Amino acid sequence: MNETLKRSLSGAVYITLLLASILYSTESFFILFGIFLVIAIYEFCALVQLNSIFPILFGSTLYTSITLISNYNKETTVFLNRVFLTQWDLSVNIQQLDIVLLAITLVVSVKCILFLFYDSVQKISLSGKYLYLLGYIILPFVFITKISFGVNSYNPKIIIGLFILIWTNDTFAYIVGKSMGKHKLFEKISPKKTIEGFLGGIAFAVFAGYLISKLYIEPKPEFSQKSILIWTSIAVIVGVLGTIGDLIESKFKRIAEVKDSGSIMPGHGGILDRLDSVIFVAPIIFLFYQILNYVS
Repeated sequence: MNETLKRSLSGAVYITLLLASILYSTESFFILFGIFLVIAIYEFCALVQLNSIFPILFGSTLYTSITLISNYNKETTVFLNRVFLTQWDLSVNIQQLDIVLLAITLVVSVKCILFLFYDSVQKISLSGKYLYLLGYIILPFVFITKISFGVNSYNPKIIIGLFILIWTNDTFAYIVGKSMGKHKLFEKISPKKTIEGFLGGIAFAVFAGYLISKLYIEPKPEFSQKSILIWTSIAVIVGVLGTIGDLIESKFKRIAEVKDSGSIMPGHGGILDRLDSVIFVAPIIFLFYQILNYVS
């Protein structure tokens, strides 16, 4: 099969599956990203040469537990109180749990950024592998599910809008970089990325954020100015941190001496290759929404 056709077909299947699961129900969205998490853990373990059995069991259990506790608070509270004959109130504990999980993720994110500049690093310690696995892979998937709720209830527009911004940034960073890119962004990690492409991707993502806010998220005039500010800000976060997330995954692949994280998507590579930007961006977007909620 022609490589371009293969890439187009697998990309179409991925996007269709993604949008269908997000729009169909909260549960289908959680299940799909739970499956993506298992695949991502397997791919990451292969990259860093780590046995994947325990990480998959631990990651899927943690993801499921936090998802149930966070997003089905009342049902989980009733169930646990009946089983253990207690009077727990999980709502306060959930807020404290979010703070702890976010703190861990942000610390690991900073470590990942520093990891980009470690030129001499060719091997990662065992403790480092598990730390990256927790804060760079598992917990970001938890925050992907959390940001789909914004500051209130499940809203598929939020997660779809986020993916549109990421796709826009990636697409136009490639187009602008290929057509007019002259200055390398981070040549030793990703030789094809350019500063011009990086800036072009952000510019088009901001424009996409404007359109999303006007035409998709909040078409009502009374909400438009606030929505525009929120979504153009998210676009800048996506443009900057999404690119960093892509570079971090490229660093892991360079150490492992492989082109792709996996082969589950013909022509595109693995799940990590498709989600490297969103998993790095998700915790920051979650923090952004919490700040908005606090301020408002």
